[in-house]
Amino acid sequence: MKQDQIIHGMLVDRALRFAAIDGTQLVRDAQQTHSLSRVATAALGRQLLMTSMVASLCKSASDTVTTVLAGNGPSGNLVCVGRNGGLVKGYATNPDVELPLRSDGKLDVRGYIGASGKLTMIRDLGLKEPYVGMCNLISGEIAEDFAQYFTVSEQQPSIVYLGVHENASDAFVTGAGGLLIQTMPNCSDEAVDRVMRIADRIPSIGTRIAEGEPLEAILRDLFTDLDAEYTNRLTPAFSCDCSRERLERALISIGKTELRDLIDQDGKAELTCQFCGKTYHFDRQALEALLAEASDNGGTDD
Repeated sequence: MKQDQIIHGMLVDRALRFAAIDGTQLVRDAQQTHSLSRVATAALGRQLLMTSMVASLCKSASDTVTTVLAGNGPSGNLVCVGRNGGLVKGYATNPDVELPLRSDGKLDVRGYIGASGKLTMIRDLGLKEPYVGMCNLISGEIAEDFAQYFTVSEQQPSIVYLGVHENASDAFVTGAGGLLIQTMPNCSDEAVDRVMRIADRIPSIGTRIAEGEPLEAILRDLFTDLDAEYTNRLTPAFSCDCSRERLERALISIGKTELRDLIDQDGKAELTCQFCGKTYHFDRQALEALLAEASDNGGTDD
């Protein structure tokens, strides 16, 4: 089975950088994990691809990137979290919503997300406070919205392509790919012009991935005459890092009073991870141990 891949590199004498992804399997895994409808697969899949590419550019293993799409459509919020290496997780508030196809026969991602709303990106780089950027949605098609975000919120003009291909008959994901090209500080207008000459060929990436063509072969063809330099290769994945220990800390954080009430009223707790659907069970004994830990650590009664 062909592995997912992220490729990093530079273009036009290192005037621009790029990240490209074949994330077919990770989108399939997200679809299966959340029982996504066809349009939800296309929408969340695009956001997962983007978040994975951005996270893959992080320098520290502890850095994370969170993206939130909050539109006025029926999707609710779409939330993705990326980690070093392009590992990514995500969910949609309403994963089972399905919409009629558009008049051109394509999935109505804009109708699902909504044409107005907010795109938020949170970069936690291990500093005292994470960097939070935000912009208005301009299309609800996701790729255009991320391009707008990078230009407006981070002052980094960018070309963004995101595509998820599914079989019409059974919604099987046949290909999912993306490309992010960003200017560097030394980028000239001439360098940008050279890259823009291939703009109309970029949307072919998703189709070519769906046809089984390797990502690197696609890029070498696409970047002909752009002095492409390939600097790094990674294997992204749909991967949740939830754990029992994290949820124990979450239970402790609700306060001793709430923990006591939970023990007295229910005698147990079940917490389900939104990102992967895994359920963690805590019986009375486990909850009493957490209450004792909260008391030992000087937790409040709030």
